[in-house]
Amino acid sequence: MSLGCLLFGLTPEEALRGTTTHAARVLGLAESHGRIVPGRVADLVVWDVEHPRELVYGMGRSPCLRVVVGGAERARACLGR
Repeated sequence: MSLGCLLFGLTPEEALRGTTTHAARVLGLAESHGRIVPGRVADLVVWDVEHPRELVYGMGRSPCLRVVVGGAERARACLGR
């Protein structure tokens, strides 16, 4: 996401969309992945941020709070927490 913003001029929101919704579509998974909506696979990360820009420009810390894979929380999945 950082490289997308720095090298290609994407906004943090565009970079986040590119790593979620658009990535799922490119991989042929758009019907089941890429968005948080009922009926989709619950693979997601819960971040301790107020705005997507903190994911792109907040170097040196991991804002990861929780990781959920297949609807189940992964214990100790966030490094540095």
